[in-house]
Amino acid sequence: MLNRFFKILSVSILIIITSCNGKAEDQQWIDTLPKPWLLSETEVSNILPEFHKRFPNFEERLKAITIWRIGTPYEIFKLGEETLPDTDPIIRLDVSDCTAHVLTSLSFAHSKTWDEARNKIIKIHYKTDEDGNHTPTYKSRWHFTSDRILSNPNTVNITNELVDSDELENVDLTLNIEEDGSELLELDWSRKIRLSYIQNNKINLDLLAKLPNACGIAFVKKPFFKNGLAIAHEGILIDQNNLIHASSTAGKTVKVNLLDYYFNDGEPLFDGIMIYKFVPIK
Repeated sequence: MLNRFFKILSVSILIIITSCNGKAEDQQWIDTLPKPWLLSETEVSNILPEFHKRFPNFEERLKAITIWRIGTPYEIFKLGEETLPDTDPIIRLDVSDCTAHVLTSLSFAHSKTWDEARNKIIKIHYKTDEDGNHTPTYKSRWHFTSDRILSNPNTVNITNELVDSDELENVDLTLNIEEDGSELLELDWSRKIRLSYIQNNKINLDLLAKLPNACGIAFVKKPFFKNGLAIAHEGILIDQNNLIHASSTAGKTVKVNLLDYYFNDGEPLFDGIMIYKFVPIK
């Protein structure tokens, strides 16, 4: 009986060691890759299948893609519809802002080719029309992160699952309408919402321990409310403590400890957070 126990124990230890070695090897493989912002579409398509092979689990693959993109040069508002009024590319890896980092990372994590990733981002970056189609136009784009978190089926709000409802901060506002009644963006669109977010005194290690290994985090800024928006920034949180985000301050995509970033010199950078999970794109 004792011999059998030690045999099972030895096999279990071997499996753990092999698994750890495999993960370390896969992480080292990411370090050997050329930087994505230097690659052609064809070169990216040649690399993506290997991500699927090494990281068959979606969350692990999303983490790997996100880590690969650390260092991407920062430029804001560089995703468009490739036609007027915004002629920027529908998808790109050469530059990124905070929302572009989230959506392009999610798209590439789902895809084995550049063209597939382009089709995926159209599904998550644009609302459906009355026929249920995702057509990339300026007006159909999810311009507001809070709107996307509340209604997009691929970036689903889980804030209310993490903190009791009576401990959340709530705000009622009309998206895209400034305090003087004018539109922030020329969309002929607005939406009244009630936004619930986690207050700063609840953002701690206990909260982070409840999070998935890869999830989205959106940062609320109260002064933005008067402009008809609520979210000032967003990024991808991995391993429950590391924020990977496109930073305007750093001028590139970086990985930082979330709590160190958020409570800079003891003072919070924002007024609260929302957390959302990533759901597979159909």
